[in-house]
Amino acid sequence: MKRQRLTVALAGNPNSGKSTIFNNLTGARQHVGNYPGVTVEKKEGLAVYKNYEITFVDLPGAYSLSAYSEDELVARNFIIREKPDVVVDIVDASNIERNLYFFTQLMELGVPTVLVMNMSDIVEKKGHTIDYDELSKLMGTPIVPTVGNKNKGIDKLLETIVGVYNGQIKYERVKIDYGAEIDEQLELLKTLLDNTGSVMDKVPADWVAIKLFENDISVSDAIAELPAGKDIIEQVEKGRKHLRQHFADDMDVLIADRRYGFISGACTQAVRQTVEVRHDVSDMIDKIILSRFLGLPIFALVMYGIFKFTFAFSGPAIGLFELFFDKLSGFIVSVMPESLMRSFIIDAVIGGVGVF
Repeated sequence: MKRQRLTVALAGNPNSGKSTIFNNLTGARQHVGNYPGVTVEKKEGLAVYKNYEITFVDLPGAYSLSAYSEDELVARNFIIREKPDVVVDIVDASNIERNLYFFTQLMELGVPTVLVMNMSDIVEKKGHTIDYDELSKLMGTPIVPTVGNKNKGIDKLLETIVGVYNGQIKYERVKIDYGAEIDEQLELLKTLLDNTGSVMDKVPADWVAIKLFENDISVSDAIAELPAGKDIIEQVEKGRKHLRQHFADDMDVLIADRRYGFISGACTQAVRQTVEVRHDVSDMIDKIILSRFLGLPIFALVMYGIFKFTFAFSGPAIGLFELFFDKLSGFIVSVMPESLMRSFIIDAVIGGVGVF
């Protein structure tokens, strides 16, 4: 029987363990090149699972799907233009709220997605548990916990990818509630976008509207070239001005705030502390020195200690250094006859270092 072929993009924040997962999935069957026109590295690998031949593309690490960096632009363009069959978003489960920001933009883009909670063992060591079933419902996508450096969860990930691809695994898509005022402006803009027919090669109007309000330059330039581009850009500016007057803040800040609010709400429901809450040494130190009440007094005490040592307790140490160099000079005089070399060693080398 002929194998079915599909393409899967691996995406996520830098340092989320994405490359480790990629290596686990593809082994030695991978090659490295560059994306056309840029210096960003392109890694592809092959995996065979049951009756499927899966090409994995390891996208550059990115914190968002905005065009703030070349890596982010490459990752976004691949997802939009190449249209992979499934996007696997790899999340550092120990920094779940920060990492899920990237996923909220995949939600808005409407691509078939699988969330991978990597480093799930670290979450347990920190005394937390994640209800993956609950989080899956709240985020509207299947979730697979993995431990990349121990090759755990890879078979389940392959099974889930295939299930999403062939429609056996389905989840009800979730939308972020941006609030009535923002939603009203988004709807006005989406109406204009829908009337243009083809919006940026069938990219969802929801995503385009949000990117326009975020002042995404590459999206704005693409829309400006449409026949109705001028009217759309004027509506964007009108909406941004209205919301700035209403909220006293820029639209991109408001959108980011609503996304983090959505993530925080989901994590509050799905992430639990175990009965025995364990903290590592760094957490305990941070809790003390970054305390609202103790932070400034501790800082003042540290600065006082530094000055006290410098001006009061450094005297004996300086005396010891002076005594050492005096003894060393005496020793050189006793073992070397008077000469230009002895003068150089005593006056230049020892004298110079001693003064320094």
